[in-house]
Amino acid sequence: MIKQNNVSSNLIGRDFLTLTNYQPEEIMYLLELAKEIKQKQKKGEVYQPLKGKVLGLIFEKSSTRTRVSFETGIYQLGGTGLFLSSSDIQLGRGETIADTAKVLSSYLDGIMIRTFAQSDVEELAKNASIPVMNGLTDLYHPCQVLADLQTIQEVKGTLAGLKIAYIGDGNNMAHSLMLGAAKMGMDFSTAAPEGYLPDDSIVKEAKAIANQSSITITTDPKEAVKDADVIYTDVWASMGQESEQAAREKLFAAYQVNEELLTHAKSDYIFMHCLPAHREEEVATAIIDGSHSVVFQEAENRLHAQKALMVALMAGA
Repeated sequence: MIKQNNVSSNLIGRDFLTLTNYQPEEIMYLLELAKEIKQKQKKGEVYQPLKGKVLGLIFEKSSTRTRVSFETGIYQLGGTGLFLSSSDIQLGRGETIADTAKVLSSYLDGIMIRTFAQSDVEELAKNASIPVMNGLTDLYHPCQVLADLQTIQEVKGTLAGLKIAYIGDGNNMAHSLMLGAAKMGMDFSTAAPEGYLPDDSIVKEAKAIANQSSITITTDPKEAVKDADVIYTDVWASMGQESEQAAREKLFAAYQVNEELLTHAKSDYIFMHCLPAHREEEVATAIIDGSHSVVFQEAENRLHAQKALMVALMAGA
């Protein structure tokens, strides 16, 4: 396994709320750890550094990949996961986030939360004495981006110098991908209709982080994908936006990732999607099922990247 060093020591007991507070060398450490953990699993090796540890899993938003990968991951690492829906705990009945954080800290070794407001995650972390991991908010999706970076590195062999083009709603995925790209020396471009581009403050933050890499915000999808190594998209209407589905379909019709659009990307591009996908809406079936698609490799890597995260934050705590 990767030897303990200053980077790994700095991660013990930390929260993982956004990529902003993680240095490039810390992200790279997590990716290398995820790679080793994945190799061990493929070889059938037992690796249980979290034996006896308990992870609380708070879900205010439903999930497939986040729940299954975290529950499977903590089990394979030797620990136990407790699923806590908002209807099952007092948080959903008026108990303050601060009180919940303090109580859970006396029972658990870590908390993963998937919810709506980023401020709720930050309030939980502020009052918890154990690591808190952001499984998704309306603003960020950092766990997904760890798996995305792992997948890109596996396929392309590197991160620095590559170009990621994100096409579609400037949502939590756009925000976290942009920050991840900036941290790892990758160029990032995104295209969406006016009014649906990423949050200006997060764009400003990403540009401040980026060193030699570039951040491009445009309404032209062809400009965004030009010479891109990685093409990424997400659903046009996320959870909580279902009432906007029909209107968004009309607005985003020109932003579908299809064969014509991808003639502007590099010939060896890879296609990524955080899933679930609405086929023939944001992406053509021929693309998501095509030879350039790595979406299921990407989905599998949620398990390995999050196992690395749990080990790094919880094993020595």
